[in-house]
Amino acid sequence: MKKFGTSFFGYDKSDVNGFVSEVADKYESMLNNLKERDKKIEDLMTQLKRYKGLENTFNKAMMMANETSAQIKKIAKDEANAILNEAKANASRVINNALLKSERIEAESQAVKHRTNLLKRKLKQTLEDELSMLDDIDDLDY
Repeated sequence: MKKFGTSFFGYDKSDVNGFVSEVADKYESMLNNLKERDKKIEDLMTQLKRYKGLENTFNKAMMMANETSAQIKKIAKDEANAILNEAKANASRVINNALLKSERIEAESQAVKHRTNLLKRKLKQTLEDELSMLDDIDDLDY
């Protein structure tokens, strides 16, 4: 606490005036500091609002990206299933065609074997007939 000197009519005016001037200077300095801090707080609040807006924008963008990613995954899965089903159908068709072709070839093979056997029998019969004719010629008297 400040002590003032005394004079004939009370406290010394120059001490009091000096103290008042010192208090006014400190008050003005503190007031300026408060104004600067208020300005700084206001600037920081403005930045905070801007950053919160950016945060909201980023959050919305992330949600949209997640939704889009989920949709893309679903579409890709559906396409993969469709391709797989088509491949299975094609494989079944190819197998069925191969089986049909195999059966046709087997049938043709059996027909060829049957014709071959018939041809052998006819050839054998013809040869036997020819041999018989030769034997008959030998039996003839000249």
